Amino acid sequence: MNTSRTRVALADDDVLLREGLASLLEGSGFEVVGQSGNGPELIAVVREHRPELAVVDIRMPPTYSTEGLDAARVIREEFPDTAILVLSAHAEVEHAVDLLASGERSGYLLKSRVTDVDEFVGALERIVRGGSVVDPALVQELVAARRVDDPLEILTTREREVLALMAEGRSNAGVAKELWVTEGTIEKHVHGILMKLRLPETDSDHRRVLAVLTFLDAR
Repeated sequence: MNTSRTRVALADDDVLLREGLASLLEGSGFEVVGQSGNGPELIAVVREHRPELAVVDIRMPPTYSTEGLDAARVIREEFPDTAILVLSAHAEVEHAVDLLASGERSGYLLKSRVTDVDEFVGALERIVRGGSVVDPALVQELVAARRVDDPLEILTTREREVLALMAEGRSNAGVAKELWVTEGTIEKHVHGILMKLRLPETDSDHRRVLAVLTFLDAR
């Protein structure tokens, strides 16, 4: 993707963080078309500029609860092609599942992840391309909080590892690199995962998203 053509709207009530993020994105080739400090302002910016990506903090004025997520829902409904990345200071399981269940082109990262510029920019590019990205820390929390009636029980340990990396937004090549195996091996694991989770071959690529949502919901 040519990030120089990717327009971004930012929302965070922390002005210093927001300005720093805007500077980082501009320096990485993105075009920041607008900044805001609350949900309604973000929605107004998106309506005016129609950016390809919206980056929003979950907690903003006035109640500092889920204003950012509420704004993200409005944006997703009005502009389904706009990619959305939600940033949070803490891993909040229910919020992450809610966001990702709303469709593809979605991401959930901890603010601490922004310090790794290459990783952060890579995550944004994956989201804009149509993927979904989940913060590794959140993935680990979800793994630790799985329900007793775990729908993933049928998967092998290696398949669970592969699925966890898929949930982080990694491609087959990325998973293979992380696990030090061949891409062909990962393709076989992914095929096995999709079949065991009863997500058979179709003309749609959404099976990977459905597999990840199954993983996220198994908590």
